[in-house]
Amino acid sequence: MSDNWLQYVPKVPTFRPTQEASAKAQSLLSVLLPDAESVESTFQEEVVFFHPGGNWSGVQCPVCGADAEPWWSGAMENAAKSGFSSLQCVAPCCGSSVSLAGLRYVWPAGFGSYVLEAMNPNSRGLSADQLAQLEAVLGCQLHEIPLHI
Repeated sequence: MSDNWLQYVPKVPTFRPTQEASAKAQSLLSVLLPDAESVESTFQEEVVFFHPGGNWSGVQCPVCGADAEPWWSGAMENAAKSGFSSLQCVAPCCGSSVSLAGLRYVWPAGFGSYVLEAMNPNSRGLSADQLAQLEAVLGCQLHEIPLHI
C-alpha cells in the first residue's frame, strides 16, 4: 500500500514559525483536511530538501529551460555538505548563477527547516483561499508539496 502527504513548507527555507503559530496552523489544517489520517508539524535542525517521492518528474534550469538533472544531484551533494546553508550554484547548461530553490521542479519540491504535513488527506490540495488562511496563521508564504511513497 502506498501513502500520500500534502506538505506545506515556507518559501523562505530558513523561516521557522513560532511554536504557537505552528500549533494554530496544525489545528487549521486538521479542519481544512478533515479526512487526513494525521496532521503534524516538524521543526528541522537544518534546512532539508522536501522531495515529492514517487511524483518526481525532473528539474529544469529557470534561466534557459534545459534539463538540470545531469548536474542537479552534484549541486545537491555540495549544498548538503553545509546543511543547505547556501543554495546558490552555477548552472553548467548556461553558466547562470541560480538557487537550487529557484529551479523549476516539474512536480513541486522545496527546501525548508519547517514542515506542516497531512498524511493521506484524501485531497489534491488546498484551494487558494485555504492556502492563504494557512499562510496568514504561519506568517509566511508556503509551497504545497504533494509527496507519494
